[in-house]
Amino acid sequence: MKVLHVIPAVSPKYGGPSNALWPMCRALQAHGVEVQIASTDAEPGGHIQVELESPTTYEGVPATFFRKQWSEAFKFSRSMARWLERSVTDFDLIDIHGVFAHACLSASRACRKKRVPYVIRPHGQLERWALDQKPARKKMFLKLGGMSMLLNAAAIHYVSACERQLSEEALAVNHGVTIPLGITLDELTVPAAGEQERKRRPYVLVLSRLLPSKGIDVLLKAFLAARKDPSLSDWQLVIAGGGPPKYEVLLKQLIAQSDARDSVLLTGWLDGDAKARALAGASLLALPSYHEAFGLCVVEAMAYGVPVLVSPQNGLATEIQAAGAGWITPVNTKSISDTLTAAFGDQEERRRRGEAGRSLSRKFSWDVVAEQLIQLYESVLR
Repeated sequence: MKVLHVIPAVSPKYGGPSNALWPMCRALQAHGVEVQIASTDAEPGGHIQVELESPTTYEGVPATFFRKQWSEAFKFSRSMARWLERSVTDFDLIDIHGVFAHACLSASRACRKKRVPYVIRPHGQLERWALDQKPARKKMFLKLGGMSMLLNAAAIHYVSACERQLSEEALAVNHGVTIPLGITLDELTVPAAGEQERKRRPYVLVLSRLLPSKGIDVLLKAFLAARKDPSLSDWQLVIAGGGPPKYEVLLKQLIAQSDARDSVLLTGWLDGDAKARALAGASLLALPSYHEAFGLCVVEAMAYGVPVLVSPQNGLATEIQAAGAGWITPVNTKSISDTLTAAFGDQEERRRRGEAGRSLSRKFSWDVVAEQLIQLYESVLR
């Protein structure tokens, strides 16, 4: 079986979908699927350094990259559209990651023209909350080809039951399947901690793109309120990620106004050993998003035995609550502050919920998920 994965961008600075792509493809390769990736060279504020318009290997996976010509949101690439028009028939099936981007629209059009089946993975972009962000632009996109792209897909692949329900309620599409994203459990390591890590105070970790939709400003205010309790003043909030400059400025202003520079750290993007150390050393991971189809960092934290704090809008909230793997709280300052206070003050409860999360994370092994994806592909081809 030969499968082409089409994604608007692969830079890890775009968050979960880009980070999940490479281990997903490597897991499929391990199960005998021949995979290739087609993407643009887009990166927030610029371009990643890759060879363009010729076969290459990136992160251990065959790939072909094309120049993003304009629009950070739409990521228009004429050369990619032309290549897809020529090349989709070289594959048995096309797996399209995303919806509101030029690469997704171009791939679906080429597939329909050449009668090649395709699957769409919308990554939460079809839920009502997401559709209500810049609604005029999205309504126009759906009218001018987006709905045709969705309705003619062989399947729409949602990463949680919650995402599927909310998406199918928002749009008249009903040919969805639910398969989660995954993590590579056997690659999880805890690098030796340096002197700085060994002396670090207990901390809450945010490991995410810094976007208003993630509720990080609300979390920051809640954290500052919780640590007013003298017994909790040793706690830190570590915010690892990057995002639009305006939002980063807002976070920095909140920190400065509260004179909390010693308790709130903005580290920028973390990857490799630095990311692993940050996860392994955290006492709690927080992702209080207004909208989150999955949240890959949540599963990564649970795999390290770190309890999590998420909102009810997280696609994994129901499973986390059922497993007792963390805390579910609405996205408002008081609720999050009260939850943080309770979590900070009970080390044994954090340990218990962390162990429950470690057990829950095993169902998200890429090895298991790859088998489910192959079953989906085979059903489409039949």
